[in-house]
Amino acid sequence: MSVKAVSTNTGISVKKVKPIIDLIRGMPVEEAMTVLRFMPSPVAARVAKVVKSAVANAENELVGRSSELRIVEIFANEGPRMKRFRARARGRVAQIIRRNSHITVVVDEEGV
Repeated sequence: MSVKAVSTNTGISVKKVKPIIDLIRGMPVEEAMTVLRFMPSPVAARVAKVVKSAVANAENELVGRSSELRIVEIFANEGPRMKRFRARARGRVAQIIRRNSHITVVVDEEGV
């Protein structure tokens, strides 16, 4: 039985999250956490936090060990955008769009 964890409104754009989640997709959880720990990006720390949450959910629901878990599915969806305006020259304005994302991690036992 698969278990998931979701982090909503992370404040990080999907474009910055995708390369990191593509790197760890399909890995065993322990190996993925090691890879994320040594990445210099602050995005990796946020993804690691969601993976840890999924592992904790799995241990709580399945009463299993984290050594047997594998990341079955991991993806980032676009969240709501914050729209702001900045003053520009000659009385004009420019729109600022702060993009957001939702990170979802699904873990399952390796034998399944």
